[in-house]
Order: sequence, then C-alpha cells, then structure tokens
Amino acid sequence: MKHPRLLLILVCAVVFLSGCATQLTSNVTAGTNLADIKKLHVVRLPKDERNVDRIIAERLIAMGKQATSGESTAAPADVDAIVTYQDKWMWDITMYMIELNLQLRQPKTEIAIATGHSLRTSLVRKSPPEMVDEVLADIFKKR
Repeated sequence: MKHPRLLLILVCAVVFLSGCATQLTSNVTAGTNLADIKKLHVVRLPKDERNVDRIIAERLIAMGKQATSGESTAAPADVDAIVTYQDKWMWDITMYMIELNLQLRQPKTEIAIATGHSLRTSLVRKSPPEMVDEVLADIFKKR
C-alpha cells in the first residue's frame, strides 16, 4: 500500500460518520385531512415495558388532540384514528431508542392513513419523548 495513512483516515471517517446517522420521514395517504383527526387511541404493544404508548398519547394531548392508550379492545367507539407503533432499542453504555415507527390507522379497517419514522444512532440519540415529538410533528406538519 502506498498511502496507509490516507487509508487509516478514510476508515476512521467512515466509522465516525456511521455513528451519526439520523433519518426522519413521514407519509400521509392522498386525500387524508389530518386536521379532521381529533380523537385517537394508541394501541399498547404487549411487550412494551417502557410505556411508549403513554408517551405517544401524552404528546398527542399536548398537540391539542384527545388521546387514550391501552389495549386495542379499550379503544373508544368514536375515535378518528388508531395509532400503532414499533420501537427498537439498542445498548450503548445505556439503553436508548434507536428507531420509532408510528402509524395512524382508520379505526374500522385498520388501513394506515399516515406513517412516520425516526432513526437515531447513539451519537445523535434523543429521549423517547423527543423522538415521539419529532415523528408526530413531521406527520402533522402543514401539508
């Protein structure tokens, strides 16, 4: 190898930059007016030991929505949308949420009408409430 120092610099740069990955995306089905969604129910994942469902419901309430959380069978009959989510956690000195996927679904058909996704690696991690905030804000932003 003619340039071992250059190779070392490139390897270090790749390792460093790979730890800084972030991704935030959302999609809303055409014809969906999210302003009409006022009352939501967040369906708790059976293995959720971190109360992410409650965090989502609290953030929806802070946004001026009516929100409940719990089992899918506990959803009020008059909800405008059902919220489902998937959270992924990683260990890096402490446990942290690396990824959050969130879906707003029609209550009767459970078809997704809006989705949001946040991915944050260790060096750019945020707390679960902050990740929920950024996903909800991206979904409900003016479209």
